[in-house]
Amino acid sequence: MSKILVVGANGTVGSSLVKALRLRGRQVLRATSRPPASADEVPLNLVTGAGLTAALHGVDAAFLLAPPGHVNQHVLLGGFIEAAQAAGLGKLVLMSAMGADADPTAPLRRAELQLEASGLAWNVIRPNWFMQNFHTFWLHGIREQGQILLPTGDARGSFIDARDIAEVAAELLIHDQRLGQAFDLTGPEALNHDEVAALLSRETGRDIRYTEITAEQMLSGLLAAGLPPDYAVFLNQILGYFKLGYAERITDAVATITGQPPRRFVDYARDFGAAWI
Repeated sequence: MSKILVVGANGTVGSSLVKALRLRGRQVLRATSRPPASADEVPLNLVTGAGLTAALHGVDAAFLLAPPGHVNQHVLLGGFIEAAQAAGLGKLVLMSAMGADADPTAPLRRAELQLEASGLAWNVIRPNWFMQNFHTFWLHGIREQGQILLPTGDARGSFIDARDIAEVAAELLIHDQRLGQAFDLTGPEALNHDEVAALLSRETGRDIRYTEITAEQMLSGLLAAGLPPDYAVFLNQILGYFKLGYAERITDAVATITGQPPRRFVDYARDFGAAWI
């Protein structure tokens, strides 16, 4: 049986991907930056490069994403791509971000281009903003104040459920029909944050509102939360792109690849409603 390595296996997308692959009968090796706690885990630190060779030993395919908190994604991902070449990896699926291909000098795009030129069998997936951000990154304001506090104006985003990203990644890892292609992944609708707040209010029974803040306030909040300054600036910058309308586009990639329509925001809100109470 083929073995698939999942980088970021304990994260939002990675944990769902592990489940999706196992449901398809695949053997999964979970990469972790923490000391392994089970036989299916292998230590791997993309920041230091520790564990790369061992993690790829005996692996047929891999899913790769950049660890959060770092802006030099091309360096962290590039080291893995080089190790995958040396190991003769059969296939690599890289998760980037929607819009990364707009700038050839952007770190994620540089990693994409390195993968494309590597000689490896590859796919790239570029998801839009995750629905799951609302019960992770933006959770505190919603739970404690009943507010979504973001500098995004009335712009819309075609938010995607991380479980749908995982389903796409699983299909690409297992099947070869779409090798050498990149896909922008979105949900089925584009919502502004007032509409998101209304959906969360309806599903939780709470009064949740969207309050626009300034980019300066957002940056101060990110820094106060302990984010590295360069990463806080990066997040603030891409939130600015959201406000400019770059997150509104909708694609059919999820349905095309998985055969199932992507989850709506209301589906996500119902499934995770307890998070905001």
